[in-house]
Amino acid sequence: MGRLSGKVAFVTGAASGIGAACALRFAQEGAAIAGMDLRKAEGGDWDAAAKLAPGVCFETGDVREEARIGEVVSAVKERLGRIDVLVNSAGVAGGGLVHMLEQKDWDFVLDVNLKGTYLVSKHVLPVMLAQGSGSIVNIASVEGIEGFLGGSSYNASKGGVVLLTKNMAIDYARAGVRVNVICPGFIDTPMFRSVFSLEATKAMQEKIREAHQLGRFGQPIEIANAALFLASDEASFVTGVTLPVDGGYTAGHRFTG
Repeated sequence: MGRLSGKVAFVTGAASGIGAACALRFAQEGAAIAGMDLRKAEGGDWDAAAKLAPGVCFETGDVREEARIGEVVSAVKERLGRIDVLVNSAGVAGGGLVHMLEQKDWDFVLDVNLKGTYLVSKHVLPVMLAQGSGSIVNIASVEGIEGFLGGSSYNASKGGVVLLTKNMAIDYARAGVRVNVICPGFIDTPMFRSVFSLEATKAMQEKIREAHQLGRFGQPIEIANAALFLASDEASFVTGVTLPVDGGYTAGHRFTG
């Protein structure tokens, strides 16, 4: 018996990175898997998940579009019968100095990272409330609990996810729904590689790597393992928690080798 046997997990941002890793890890533990992303999932973690999971349902959709979210959640409920776990992993990078940041760029980051978490939760929660149980795992960032030069919109969005999580944990605990948030350090994902792919960012990348006390960047599976714990019944007394999974990034500073 797997740790999620008999459960249905719904993951956003599921086509790659942390979302895809969560889908595969949950499938390995017996969950039926549903995913949503702007683009279709192909190959890699999803092919492996499909071979393991008792049911797989993947839909394309934008977490900024409430009507589409409603359609996807209804389709998942109809096909798989219930939703026991929600992982809000959809996210985008962005930022800049506030006096130079265009409103449209601010809105884009906040709409995907924060509003998207709210909208998907809004549509999944009625399913969980009707069941009398559920676990929501939001994916924020270490940049949601401390500042980062030029982070502005990204940090604001992820800080909002952290506090939204705490409020949701209070609001739904007595209804049997737990809500927690993971704050990853810098994880080697396609989004991370796209941000740090330029020659000009290589020096900064090395400084960020060194800021992790373990001396390396994280892997998506390491976030998925933490999400698995929070999603499972092993975390039955855990709600409202902000969990850094960051290789010691937020532990403090190292000034010597």
